[in-house]
Amino acid sequence: MGRKKSFNDDPFPYHAELELEIATLTNLGVGLARVPHPADPAARWVVMIPFTLPGERVRARVFRNHKNYSEADLIEILAPSPQRIAPVCPLFGRCGGCQYQNLAYAEQLVWKRRQVEELLRHMAGLEFPVAPVIGSPAEYGYRSKITPHFNAPRSAAEAAELPIGFLRQGTRFDILDVPACPIATAPINARLAASRAHVRTRAAEGAYARGGTLLLRDASGQVTTNYDDVVTETVGDLKLRFLARDFFQNNPFILPAFTGYAREQAAATGARFLVDAYCGSGLFALACAPAFEKVAGIEISESSIVFARQNAEANRLANVTFQAGDAAAIFAGLAFPAADTVVLIDPPRKGCDEAFLAQLFAYGPRAVVYVSCDPATQMRDLRAFTAAGYALTAVQPFDLFPQTRHLECVVTLRKG
Repeated sequence: MGRKKSFNDDPFPYHAELELEIATLTNLGVGLARVPHPADPAARWVVMIPFTLPGERVRARVFRNHKNYSEADLIEILAPSPQRIAPVCPLFGRCGGCQYQNLAYAEQLVWKRRQVEELLRHMAGLEFPVAPVIGSPAEYGYRSKITPHFNAPRSAAEAAELPIGFLRQGTRFDILDVPACPIATAPINARLAASRAHVRTRAAEGAYARGGTLLLRDASGQVTTNYDDVVTETVGDLKLRFLARDFFQNNPFILPAFTGYAREQAAATGARFLVDAYCGSGLFALACAPAFEKVAGIEISESSIVFARQNAEANRLANVTFQAGDAAAIFAGLAFPAADTVVLIDPPRKGCDEAFLAQLFAYGPRAVVYVSCDPATQMRDLRAFTAAGYALTAVQPFDLFPQTRHLECVVTLRKG
């Protein structure tokens, strides 16, 4: 193949083939190698190769050069890692959903812990022991919600074979057809075939001008495909109702341990009151309620607050109140004394914004339990916490997403 138009050929030409040894994994689950720079052999240049493992010798083909590193496709594994295993999914390596199906699960947990340690060191500037990752009881068949996508077909003939699935690895728009997903629950996979057939029938009728997204939500074994359906999930002794479209943690198998740990950490601070910011339909607030005199939850989604209140009543938890509003305004009318309050936060993937952190620090709670689905933004935020006088007391990762690069992490901080 000839040179790609507008390709930056510094330091490697388009499709240059390299033999390299994988040194480590990035927090995106990509193998990283360091090679001599062609223009200066004394300097080391980083090359990223997806679906490779530390210690492996591989042959790869460069397809993009960036300012500080290159990206390459895997051609051949010359010397495999002893931890390499056969992936369960036949689409692994083409589907962008999973990164680690080729890595033994125990080793996935080892690397995820190491990645949290590195993020803590480099992004938060802290040296602190990270507890071993608590693994999921289910390594496959755990995901209780999936959202396959499809593009609009260009003809009726194309509609009959319309790809319905997830983004192809390394692309932003190309949909890979996924007839079944091994990390999704068995009830979801049982329902998926009918949902795909329905979409293709409607597509052939010209129903989709712009493509769309399916929803399959499994709550306690009952699968819905309607965004506005009310579903019920069981977590330990709690029964929680919420809209199928609303956010809820997607690995029910690990949720009792996950919420139990957050409750233990919050209660161990000795605080009498708990504030749950970003509370959703009440998962953490209600799980923590038995350990506190009073609990207050806040959530920007009004529909979630309606269900949170209903869930508190249904679970006979009278010491919990919920209000709708921006989490950045939660402390303005709060009656809980700061010295006797612990705040639990579970923000979106982007982490906490400056306005929220400023108000949190002005309130000055005794302690904070910070739950995050993106340890990178969590560790970034820790710089603000340490600057405000909070000290780490625990860092505990949980693997809610086996076979993928994703990870939840619970960090406990106390005011110094």
